[in-house]
Amino acid sequence: MLTEIRIDGLGVISTATAQFHEGLTVLTGETGAGKTMVVTSLHLLSGARADAGRVRLGAARAVVEGRFTVDDVNDAARAEVTQVLESAAAEQDDDGSIIAVRTVGSDGRSRAHLGGRGVPASVLADFTAPLLTVHGQNDQLRLQRPDQQLSALDQFAADTIAPLLRKYGVQRRSWLDARTELLERTARSRELAQEADRLQHSLSEIDAIAPEPGEDVRIVDEVRRLSDLDSLREAAATAHDALAGPADAPEDGSGALELLGVARSRIESADDPALIGLAPRLVEAIEAVVDLTTELSGYLSDLPSDPGALDSLLTRQAELKSLTRKYAPDIDGVIAWAEEARTRLGSLDVSEEALAALAAEVDIAAERVREAARKLSTARTKAAGKLASAVSAELGGLAMGKAKLEVEVRPMPAGPQDSAPLTIDGKDVHAGSSGIDEVEFRLSAHSGAQSLPLSKSASGGELSRVMLALEVVLARSDHGATMVFDEVDAGVGGRAAVEIGRRLARLARTHQVIVVTHLPQVAAFADTHLVVDKSDDGKGTVNSGVRALTKDERVKELARMLAGLDDTETGRAHAEELLETARSEKTEATV
Repeated sequence: MLTEIRIDGLGVISTATAQFHEGLTVLTGETGAGKTMVVTSLHLLSGARADAGRVRLGAARAVVEGRFTVDDVNDAARAEVTQVLESAAAEQDDDGSIIAVRTVGSDGRSRAHLGGRGVPASVLADFTAPLLTVHGQNDQLRLQRPDQQLSALDQFAADTIAPLLRKYGVQRRSWLDARTELLERTARSRELAQEADRLQHSLSEIDAIAPEPGEDVRIVDEVRRLSDLDSLREAAATAHDALAGPADAPEDGSGALELLGVARSRIESADDPALIGLAPRLVEAIEAVVDLTTELSGYLSDLPSDPGALDSLLTRQAELKSLTRKYAPDIDGVIAWAEEARTRLGSLDVSEEALAALAAEVDIAAERVREAARKLSTARTKAAGKLASAVSAELGGLAMGKAKLEVEVRPMPAGPQDSAPLTIDGKDVHAGSSGIDEVEFRLSAHSGAQSLPLSKSASGGELSRVMLALEVVLARSDHGATMVFDEVDAGVGGRAAVEIGRRLARLARTHQVIVVTHLPQVAAFADTHLVVDKSDDGKGTVNSGVRALTKDERVKELARMLAGLDDTETGRAHAEELLETARSEKTEATV
């Protein structure tokens, strides 16, 4: 619900604040006072395109600030709002309300804020979509569009149609994906066959060499080692001989191990305790030399003795490099490339058998779409009759007693350039994202009149009443959203105006309704009456403000709306009669 709005520097409004409450709120005022600016401000809060021409002359910018609550909306709307707030990191005030702000500079630049966070204007649109619906003159014209009429029908029977529409969408997506794949494979069969040959040749080459993970790195280390084999063998052998003595003359006693044994014997044979105390350290040295000698012997035995080992490694290294030059920087990359190539090759089956199998899948998917589309069309056709009857009944209460609305549902023919026509009952139809149906609202304005599309049969006043009747019918399954009507009563008067007021009051039982009106018959049904006043400072500067009216002020304002009769007893009496009549009808309706 919209609880408050503040406007600065917008059109004729310098500064204005308005409080909104539950039920029906009307805004009235003299022509040019700025009533339209209130609706414009709500459009801005709804993310509409900013127009620098709306900024008050001499002001640097226009600012619109709205405060919303979500306590009275349905669970789906509340969840949608919560998701928008969380994604924008917006915060609620301490009382749970949310503040939305739109700023339009005189240079045309626009900024938006939601819950204290700067956001794109589109986020404001997402935020207000489940909370606020603004119906202006342009919105009445949109009612003439087929897509809007289809949307209204789907909304009317949402419980039945929404699940069918979701199922249709899933089946349609699967069908389109399979169809696209078949068309691509068929059109590119030669190209794909060539790609498959290239992949198969590459995989055969890789499989023939059979690289192992990390093999190229290990070979580099091994080649480096074998290239220094002679020097490594000489160093290890020399070290071994120095420790154990020459292998060809071990008896000469020149090895370190032999010399350490001699030193141990001499020390242990001495009588000096201090000298004998060094014997354990010599034992440790001998053990260390023995271990080192053993390790050197093992190292020498592990060195390749085959003179062709290096050549074999170099040959293997050349094979691996032939792969890394073509497919990846290293062998691990080559192995990964091969795995991806096998996956791709598996999807490139362009044989006649594969194409036939895929075509069969497309046919099965198409049949599923047909079935889902038929069920959706059947549900829409059934709902269309109910919607037409309900709206026609409402029109009868809006002084259009002989008018009749027809809701026609028919298949949408596929165009000559349709990318994905669907054949149903021998006819090619357009399988769009919303189904195969097109909806047309037709109106016969009086008994015996031919029913014609709204765009051809409805006058401005009739179109306003059709839209209001439709909103009243659609509102029966909804609750809590704020609905704004800008001169929905345009082009009507007399008894029709009273009926419009009555319908708006009925709509206000489940919604917050805000109406800009010039008709006293409508204004009399308001729960809250706001007036937009304008003042002139005598220097040509006009300023407007918004204020709530007391009971006596309402009488005066209604008398003014009655052809300017605010200064006459007759006008006041008529205004009081209007208020009393509206009050009585509202009381009776709630009993």
